[in-house]
Amino acid sequence: MSDQNEALEILINDFISTVESGTLFFEREFGTRDIRRLWHTKAIKRCGKVTGGVKYELHGIGCFIHLPEETVDFDYGPNGEINGFDAWRLYNFACDRPSKHKKYCDEKIVEKELKEYIRLKKIKKMSATSNLYVLTDSRDTN
Repeated sequence: MSDQNEALEILINDFISTVESGTLFFEREFGTRDIRRLWHTKAIKRCGKVTGGVKYELHGIGCFIHLPEETVDFDYGPNGEINGFDAWRLYNFACDRPSKHKKYCDEKIVEKELKEYIRLKKIKKMSATSNLYVLTDSRDTN
């Protein structure tokens, strides 16, 4: 694998890890990581704050999380999954962390490398109805 692809994998894992960290606060506060239903039933407001000073802003099928040290914007998958990503989300995530992911502050580079990951079967569509991708299990690529 080239250094280029290793760096993309670092970006993807960093993104997923940050979403994981943020949604863990939701699980502690609300008993679920997917808080959209709570918003739709008006059990919570579209924007709010949870323990630890974490703020959230729900939108459409996603959520923007303001953690104490960083932010992340992600979309939930069709079944509430939190491990999905796309070029736009990765690009924005990188732009918020230019010292860590400088190369990916160019959306065209993110798109090009994601296409290469698709070709190499390192990522796949989350589902037929989703625009999100997930990392493939290395055992699935045979």
